[in-house]
Amino acid sequence: MTTSDLTALSTSEAAAAIRSGEISARELVKALAQRIEQREPRIQAWVTLDIEGALQQADALDKDRAAGRIQRPLHGVPVGLKDIFFTAGLRTTGGSKVYEDFVPTYDATSVKRLREAGAIVLGKTATTTFAYRDPAPTRNPWNLEHTPGGSSSGSGAAVADRMVPAALGTQTVGSVLRPAAYCGVIGLKPTYGRIGRGGVFALSWSMDHVGVLARTVTDAALLLSVMAGPDDADPSAANVPAPNYVETLEDTRPPRIGLLRGLFQRITQPEAWRRLEEAARQFASAGAEVIELEQPPEFEAALDVQQIILVSEASTYHWPIFRQRPDDFREGIRAAIEAGQVLPAPAYLQAQRARRHISRAALSLFASCDVVLTSPATGPAPQGLGNTGSADCNGPWSLFGFPSLSLPIGLSEDGLPLGAQFSAAPWQEQRLLQTARWCERVLDVTLVPPQDPVRS
Repeated sequence: MTTSDLTALSTSEAAAAIRSGEISARELVKALAQRIEQREPRIQAWVTLDIEGALQQADALDKDRAAGRIQRPLHGVPVGLKDIFFTAGLRTTGGSKVYEDFVPTYDATSVKRLREAGAIVLGKTATTTFAYRDPAPTRNPWNLEHTPGGSSSGSGAAVADRMVPAALGTQTVGSVLRPAAYCGVIGLKPTYGRIGRGGVFALSWSMDHVGVLARTVTDAALLLSVMAGPDDADPSAANVPAPNYVETLEDTRPPRIGLLRGLFQRITQPEAWRRLEEAARQFASAGAEVIELEQPPEFEAALDVQQIILVSEASTYHWPIFRQRPDDFREGIRAAIEAGQVLPAPAYLQAQRARRHISRAALSLFASCDVVLTSPATGPAPQGLGNTGSADCNGPWSLFGFPSLSLPIGLSEDGLPLGAQFSAAPWQEQRLLQTARWCERVLDVTLVPPQDPVRS
């Protein structure tokens, strides 16, 4: 294979090619390193690269394969990690000056499971400061003057730009699905607690989700299968049985899809919503049952409730070091910490109570459908790098802890990616992935950024 052929491989394709001996893990790492060397000066998706370490891992895994040792699900496949995941011996900055020289002594639980599955850590991808609003320097590979989204900025851009087949991200409000939608890749946020958060910098511990950015639904299913499960380092990680999502992926039953307008249509730009409706019509023409859903009135309070919880928990988590080094915190995270300090405790408790009430109302949506269809972003990636775009389309599902997935559906008139957001009831990742895979086949959309990204 040529270098371009190697960098175009999805996670599952790369794993299969290494398993068969068609390519070696070393060849793949070298091809990706060459791609990064060419593209990184413009995209700025990475904070720390460990190419030498990745090559050493690749050589060891290639020896295992040559010796006929047991092949693992991700044997020899490189991954990127958002720079809030602890990595033993590899710098983890959290996108902040506070931790610019921090080198953990252990891996996050999710990273440990990736390594145990045979994955190779290529490096750490850029993030907004502590996964909040202060933008990373990363640019959108479709147009360098547009944001790639946040806070998993580097992960979304690196996967879209063929620098790495898949990367980990996190989502507290919209930080997996939004960059996925803006960059034209798959973004999966499972149910809260499905993947443990041990060894991950927190923003809001009752809403933080570990998620993945990948090129296909199959890739997302593979990565989830590897990482799902209890976590001794995270008491919120649930001990709920998880199937092999790849083996159960190809369900041929046409799905029942509920199109939810209300808040989502109101905040989404007309072109993006029109394209979402076109995709829904394609699903219906292919045999899906597409029904109109009525938005529960409780949804309207979801974003306000979420913000109260977020600033309260972020402030509690970061306050000890913020008191010592306030000048080292950027404007966005500083404002959240300070707001949380003056927020009365009853407001936080009332917000948590309202959260349970709104979540119960949202759960009723799934009585008549497998998944709920909404927009994953208010439109294509906005111009300018001073903000990361609105996460309002993702926020309710993160507040509820329900699993969601962003699927590319095409390009806007300006040549920027657009997506569809599917959400399911808690612990229904299997049905969510099956539906997304069915819709992925119907649309048959693969988005590849231009070789020479334009500037507006």
